Amino acid sequence: MDLTIPPGAETFLTQAGWGGAVIEPLPGDASFRRYFRIRRSNGNAMLMHAPPPTEDPQPFLRAAKWLDANGLRAPLILAEDAEQGFVLLEDFGDVRMREYLDAWPQDEDEVYRNAIDALVQLRKLPPGPFTGYTLAEYQREAQLFIDWYVPTRGLYVDSRAWSNAWEEVISQLLPRQRPGVTVLRDYHAENVMLLGGLEKQGLLDFQDALAGHPAYDLVSLLQDARRDVSPQLEAQMLDYYMQKTGEGDDFLADYARLGAQRNAKIVGIFVRLWKRDGKPRYLDYIPRVWALLERDLAHPALGPVARWFDEHIPADLRAAGGGKFEV
Repeated sequence: MDLTIPPGAETFLTQAGWGGAVIEPLPGDASFRRYFRIRRSNGNAMLMHAPPPTEDPQPFLRAAKWLDANGLRAPLILAEDAEQGFVLLEDFGDVRMREYLDAWPQDEDEVYRNAIDALVQLRKLPPGPFTGYTLAEYQREAQLFIDWYVPTRGLYVDSRAWSNAWEEVISQLLPRQRPGVTVLRDYHAENVMLLGGLEKQGLLDFQDALAGHPAYDLVSLLQDARRDVSPQLEAQMLDYYMQKTGEGDDFLADYARLGAQRNAKIVGIFVRLWKRDGKPRYLDYIPRVWALLERDLAHPALGPVARWFDEHIPADLRAAGGGKFEV
């Protein structure tokens, strides 16, 4: 873990009224952003450093302010200097949904229902001031599988057929995502904080928000790349969501479409984090993600993409959850 304090951090904190506070580095995530807990005798805060040009804090600021203005709990912005990449945030504490459920698995049903309630609340709102999730964006994300996973396997595949298959699959859901809902895009157990009660949940990691399909964040939550969600719990929570929203079979088909697209993208991203960014720990998640991908591919709505996998990805790699990586 990088323990260095970014240049300018102490000046920023002083200007924000937090001069002299203790700056405690925290473990990083999959991006170039860094986080620090700021401690002083009368309270704590969080410092995010999203340094330009590799990062831009403006999307985070825009999304956080919109969420808070619309009744969803993003961290309050205490001070900001976007040009230098510094944002001082409300401290949500240390109780993440992931670790809480590791310790108290008997509360799993209630915690997931509360997380789904937040998505139901989100879909009742007009989409926020975010770019729309287009076919081109879905294709760009899916291409990560071709660009990063495929070369590590020494495979030669028909990338045009890959794009054509995804266009056929995704074009079916595009009419149903208009005008769209705010999609957080990384809504899962490591990005939900518990704020003093199971029903009080705070949101993290929403800076990539778009206006898109309401099934996307549900997939992110219930097909979690980093935490096992049993098929039984997934089915129960899907049923709960359907009862709350009145959705039907078209929604379930779109859920499978977005699940397959997201999981294929994540396989590519996790390989990229290893090959490009030197973070091999993400390879450990790929078998889980691959199993989720296979479940999604079994849905009839994924026919064109499923046929592409049958033709291009060898059965032994698929049976091995994407295969073992030599680090």
